[in-house]
Amino acid sequence: MATTPFERRTRDAQAALDDAAADALVCFPSRNLSYLSGFSEEPGERHLFFFVPADGDPVFLVPELYEEQVRAATWIDDVRTWADDDDPVTATAAAVEALDLPDEPHVLFDDTMWAAFTQDLRAVLSDATFGLASEVVSPLRIRKDDAELDALRRAGDTADEAMDAVRALGSDAIGMTESELAARVESLLSEAGGNGTSFETVVGAGSHGAMPHYRHGDRTIQPGDPVVLDFGTRVDGYPSDQTRTVVFDGEPSDRFREVHDVVREAQQAAVDAAEPGVTAESIDRAAREVIEAAGYGDRFVHRTGHGVGLDVHEEPYIVEGNDRELEPGMVFSVEPGIYLPDEFGVRIEDLVVVTEDGCERLNDSDHGWEC
Repeated sequence: MATTPFERRTRDAQAALDDAAADALVCFPSRNLSYLSGFSEEPGERHLFFFVPADGDPVFLVPELYEEQVRAATWIDDVRTWADDDDPVTATAAAVEALDLPDEPHVLFDDTMWAAFTQDLRAVLSDATFGLASEVVSPLRIRKDDAELDALRRAGDTADEAMDAVRALGSDAIGMTESELAARVESLLSEAGGNGTSFETVVGAGSHGAMPHYRHGDRTIQPGDPVVLDFGTRVDGYPSDQTRTVVFDGEPSDRFREVHDVVREAQQAAVDAAEPGVTAESIDRAAREVIEAAGYGDRFVHRTGHGVGLDVHEEPYIVEGNDRELEPGMVFSVEPGIYLPDEFGVRIEDLVVVTEDGCERLNDSDHGWEC
């Protein structure tokens, strides 16, 4: 019986390997490695692999300076090391031999593994065929367990607290540059208990808000400016991701008020549509129908949402053409937007988790534009 969530996930991956007619998967420093083993590290120049065979026990191969960290963080017994004056390819070959794979195995590589490492593995596994680890890991990661949902809820609460503090700036935000306000947002996330940012903070004032992937710059926030704020932090490795569009002081245009109302209605329609058994594309359609009916369909230029887990963007993608049915435990963003070049943009975003009979918002700060 699995003694930790990570052991359970690895055993589930082994069962999935067997179902997929694959003999092993290989992770290197990535979200997949964190998900399966409990050990997190950034990619580096040293060979660090987590081998998961379909049968038998997993094997870690790590530089010796990581040995104590890996043993402390994981449940893995077989942790093999190599020193800086060793040949890492020879060490890799020895670790692969310990897996006792069949002749001509089918091996799945971590999707984001650097080419230098895949080349070394291909040389060691010269008789193998290859695929991507997402084939077996993504279906496991797409439904979050209780520990993951707890972290995502706390990350959402942290972002809500920061957003409330941003709104409280009111007229004090006038005269700040977008970059200065982004720095303030990140400071507030930290004060609320977050660990860094889950992506680069977006502060798009005025016409800059009409660029969906704009970050922030030196534009000064003026009275009446609509400001798109899209930010997140991490709690226990899991991110928040929310967007609000606000006016800190002054009166916005009537057109902005109209567009904000449309986006808010579209976002609510998509949230209301989320429940087990409906397709991902139907959520996109629910938001898009509201915006199209208001005459702004050609200014909604991106999908309605994306899955969120250890990665900020992962399955399921909430987009036309994705007929994947939603299941309890799936977490994704709902973030319709309208973007009017040279004028302003409006986006409103929450994360939701599908429940047994509907969905639950993971953040609930005020959706209005007034501060």
